[in-house]
Amino acid sequence: MGRTTEQNEPTAVILEIQRMSTEDGPGLRTTVFFKGCSLKCAWCHNPESLAPQPQTQWLASRCLGCKLCLAACPNGALTWGAAGPLIDRARCQGCGACAAECPSTAMELLGKRWTVSDLIAEVAKDRAYFAQSTDGGVTASGGEATLQSAFVAAFFAGLRKIGLHTALDTCGQCAPAALEAVLPHADLVLYDLKDIDPERHAQFTGCDNRRIIENLRRVVHSMKHNGRPKELWIRTPIIPGATDRDENIAELGRFLGKNLRGVVARWDLCSFNNLCRDKYARLGLEWPYKNEPLLERATMERLAEVARGSGVDARVVHWSGAVRAETDAAPATEEGGC
Repeated sequence: MGRTTEQNEPTAVILEIQRMSTEDGPGLRTTVFFKGCSLKCAWCHNPESLAPQPQTQWLASRCLGCKLCLAACPNGALTWGAAGPLIDRARCQGCGACAAECPSTAMELLGKRWTVSDLIAEVAKDRAYFAQSTDGGVTASGGEATLQSAFVAAFFAGLRKIGLHTALDTCGQCAPAALEAVLPHADLVLYDLKDIDPERHAQFTGCDNRRIIENLRRVVHSMKHNGRPKELWIRTPIIPGATDRDENIAELGRFLGKNLRGVVARWDLCSFNNLCRDKYARLGLEWPYKNEPLLERATMERLAEVARGSGVDARVVHWSGAVRAETDAAPATEEGGC
């Protein structure tokens, strides 16, 4: 839920602040990626966000071979291999001493602790960009932002005071109290629905979807009775061999049509992204999708038609992300990405 300073100001570990985003809500946005996640999706394209604590990674293309990082490490977590420094993940404490010493930024610390006031001041610098579109603003993403819910609630409350639009991007696998703390301060919720089948959901993410469905109902209840969030988007990652089944999309659509018709403003089908291979390698992790190509445009268009015919308002269905063209030319996209 986040630590507090001596002045009782919440703090949180932030992975990255990404500016000028067009993929995390309406308009131009600044997306704040929180560290730590409650799911372990096999296809995760932000593996550096899974662990809640800061982590160190090495970028070979920047390395000078000076070996200063080895002497800087207070935990003896670094040794020198044939290609460069080797990180003993069991010993590494994510203190950042090696990154601070590295002259070429080849050693990089993933994750920094922020106070609410400092983060508000940082993202408020982007107000000029938000003014370029009527609905731009700030998105809290991850990882899973609600794992640091006290911080996100205070962060969003502060952003609203200075007139900035707030969006929560959540997988829904969180304590109800954590979600309920954030919702009163959210203008928009981007809610992931990956697989309608609880067992398949558990197979690919480590958890079934029961709490996710329950929490989605809580979001809808808050919208109807408290007026917050003002808007709800559903996002479904289309993953080859996992969620890309016609029956999955059809069943998700039937659920949305039956329970959330007139409530969901947008349903995005987000095409599989394979550009994160190097992230896994830098963290010393294996990725089961490393050899998986992008999906074909025809696949995404077919699934979008399945979604439009499933019982939802067809006008809310969109698909996005890079795809393979039939000619295997350069990847094409429909409209942004997830």
